Amino acid sequence: MRAFVLRIGILLFNEVEELDFVGPLEVFGVASILKGGIEIVTLSKDGAQIRGRYGLRVQPDFSFDSCPQLDLMIVPGGRGAREARYDRETIEFTKAQAARASIASVCTGALVLAEAGILNGRRATTHWAAVDMLRKYPKVQVVEEVRFVREGNVATSAGISAGIDLALEIVRELHGEQAASEVAKEMEYQHD
Repeated sequence: MRAFVLRIGILLFNEVEELDFVGPLEVFGVASILKGGIEIVTLSKDGAQIRGRYGLRVQPDFSFDSCPQLDLMIVPGGRGAREARYDRETIEFTKAQAARASIASVCTGALVLAEAGILNGRRATTHWAAVDMLRKYPKVQVVEEVRFVREGNVATSAGISAGIDLALEIVRELHGEQAASEVAKEMEYQHD
């Protein structure tokens, strides 16, 4: 039996927006220190090092083939997400994860979920500048001017800092309002 209650996998790819994945990683990392029960792993298609949009280099923990069972997968955005949505291996892996785990996107990561059909028949949001791209998926009900949208085991968030808000909401659901407030306070993040 696992000693934690939630294994979170963060999908990485070249040209990922750094704060899209580091923001939620920070939230879940602080929550794990304060409350326990969370393991965070990073993954990329082949497990190779990725380079973020602003030059940050990250060596993922796993490839798609070696990735352990996840409870939640986060798909960040950035320029790389616009390309990742056309990568068949990434789409198939994302579909497989969504079939057995919760899935969340930050910013244009919603385009990957839309391409995989995960957002079909659901409400979803993304960064304000990418709303028209998301509208090109006619089965997705696009919601504007919200920080995040939760639809069962699927969640989407708007741009960059909205991913932090969504991660705090997941912490709140997992450990309660006080825990989410403690995490936000530790991060000196203005949390409503």
